[in-house]
Amino acid sequence: MKIAFTTSDRIHVNAHFGWAREIDVYEVSDQGYEFIETLKFDGDLKEDGNEDKITPKLDALVDCTIVYVVAIGGSAAARLIKKGVTPIKARSEDEKIADLLTKLVQTLKGNPPPWLRKALQQKSTNFVDEIENEATV
Repeated sequence: MKIAFTTSDRIHVNAHFGWAREIDVYEVSDQGYEFIETLKFDGDLKEDGNEDKITPKLDALVDCTIVYVVAIGGSAAARLIKKGVTPIKARSEDEKIADLLTKLVQTLKGNPPPWLRKALQQKSTNFVDEIENEATV
């Protein structure tokens, strides 16, 4: 599964989702983790009330299971969840990405908590399931 982190230094989860200029993406499994890419965003990201500024981020994160943030607005969180991406707030701006990745690997080796199992199941739905869900709405 792909996990994303809002960061300004590529070491800590220390950026607000809406203001983040960089989001690091990793592939995580019960075997370990690997850095995939850094997503970069430009423009006036600090402008509050501008919902369009998060659209490129939502589109870029659509194949991620989880995105770790230091903070996120309610509407941005709702839009992520609607796309099947679970936003998680870091405990502090000092929380290290490597520590979170190591904990995730250990959790996947054991018995993941219900929220993580649910997030993993959401990502395993296939295209046909999504079409059927849209058709019934």
